[in-house]
Amino acid sequence: MAGAGSGWRDGHAHLTFDSDTGLPVRLPLEIARSYRARRKGLLRRTSLTGALLLTPANSIHTFGMRIPIDVAYLDRHLRVLSLHTMPPNRLGLPRLRARHVLEAEAGVMHSWGLRVGGVVRVEGSPT
Repeated sequence: MAGAGSGWRDGHAHLTFDSDTGLPVRLPLEIARSYRARRKGLLRRTSLTGALLLTPANSIHTFGMRIPIDVAYLDRHLRVLSLHTMPPNRLGLPRLRARHVLEAEAGVMHSWGLRVGGVVRVEGSPT
């Protein structure tokens, strides 16, 4: 899966992965690939259904956000490198091996069973 995301474009898809309990999880996913979509991200939103994938990206900020968020840094194979919860108005440090960033409402990644070392998949992505 080297080069994951190279054919993606802005739009909607599904995020799937096996949770820490081994059960499959399938969630709505927004893909932000263009500069404009990545720049907008979750600004001014008060909620999010599912997750937002920023690609390419290896760092984020929460300046201008209204809600705290969960952040998963993903490598080029879509393996979770680290998970963090960030309040609004913070600057996240770049992750050197990260190629994508997954964002969701604070607390949901834990409830989904997403874990460091897990691999996510993007299905039905706009190409």
